[in-house]
Amino acid sequence: MASPQPSSPSRDVPVTAEIAKRAASLAWHDLPGDLVERTKQCLLDWFAVTIAGAQEELTDILIREALEDGAKGPATLVGRSETVLPSVAALINGSASHALDYDDVNFSMGGHPTVTVVPALLALGEQMKASGRLFIESFVAGYETSGRVGRLVAPSHYQKGFHVTGTVGSFSAAAAAGRMLGLTDAQLAVAFGIAATQAAGLKSNFGTMCKPLHAGTASEHGLRAARLAAKGFTARSDSLECDQGFASSQSDHLETKAALGEPPQGWHLRNNLFKYHAACYLTHAPIECAKEIRLKSNFPPERVQKILLRIDSGADRVCNIPHPTTGLEAKFSLRQTVAMALTGVDTANLDSYNEAVTQDPRIKTLRDKMAIEFKPGWTHSFAEMAIQLDDGTTIEVAHDSGIPWADLAKQRQALETKFDSLVTPQLGAPGTRRLHDAIERVDSLADIGELVRASAKS
Repeated sequence: MASPQPSSPSRDVPVTAEIAKRAASLAWHDLPGDLVERTKQCLLDWFAVTIAGAQEELTDILIREALEDGAKGPATLVGRSETVLPSVAALINGSASHALDYDDVNFSMGGHPTVTVVPALLALGEQMKASGRLFIESFVAGYETSGRVGRLVAPSHYQKGFHVTGTVGSFSAAAAAGRMLGLTDAQLAVAFGIAATQAAGLKSNFGTMCKPLHAGTASEHGLRAARLAAKGFTARSDSLECDQGFASSQSDHLETKAALGEPPQGWHLRNNLFKYHAACYLTHAPIECAKEIRLKSNFPPERVQKILLRIDSGADRVCNIPHPTTGLEAKFSLRQTVAMALTGVDTANLDSYNEAVTQDPRIKTLRDKMAIEFKPGWTHSFAEMAIQLDDGTTIEVAHDSGIPWADLAKQRQALETKFDSLVTPQLGAPGTRRLHDAIERVDSLADIGELVRASAKS
């Protein structure tokens, strides 16, 4: 069953109020059964990447800063032993979950949906002892909001240099937290106004610690917006569409029909895409092309004479660092990730992204042999590759990484493999089983705090 849709939305529709109404009114009986399973799969993926990301230097810095600022409190930090204030937990858990750029993607949003929604809900839910069912309702409300607001301002919002995860993510976190708090649609529209005035995130910071910080600040801002709105804090209730509002100031578009129209397959959550390479999602189709060529043709990298990659022009300003020198920069380099795939480096392994691999002579040689044709208007997730060998042979392949898996059972198996590989080194086998069990029982939990506490280090 799809969410109710207006028959003919227009530019005159009060879009903030309409999106707020849909989020505030979403109830358990509205959810098809597959959305509960999809939520659990999002949680498997989110906890996996967050527990791994919680060990990164940026997480250490954020925790040290919080504790020095007196922010010790009762809220659990995923993959850590420290506890902090709830708003700080949303910030730190959100940043940790995006630290490795290994988290899920939705092209309607144009960014990473789960990393802004779950941290806010866990921080709030642990504090108010929310049930697992309320958590799922709130998660779906936030997730669907991310797709609607993302569609409203696409494509120019991203093209102007805004990181959608940090900007649109503020609204999805506000919608999720507002739903958990039981805000009315009028209160949630005000919460959107509070979120709008905080929404920020610049693409120019890709390849630095600020990119994952965007996810954390969006989650924190959204949580704050919902809680302030519940207390009567004021803001405009038409922040998305008003003059000098979010769309007007950060986009050339107000795509009301796209925002309020029915998503593909009826729900944005059904179009969630998981990462199986620990790099920017726009590198995934080129990586798959390179892997297919290497596995099918089985030639040594030394035989490669030329590599031609064709990809959407949008990738030029996102993941085209030509000569990366750090592991983080490697995640945003088309040339580097393709060269890694062609030489058999495991692009799913977090340890593959390091300074040494960027300086590997074989990889540097392959990077220098690669030319990129950026194609305006191509599908973001599609790539074509042609490789010419030393005997004149040319091998060509294409791949689209933007097609959701139709087989949920197969997708679950892949996610559980990813979950085990990332969680077990940190929590051990017993801790990993305990967290997995809590995720599986999330819809029957009386207190969502049980779930987040299962993710902490003892």
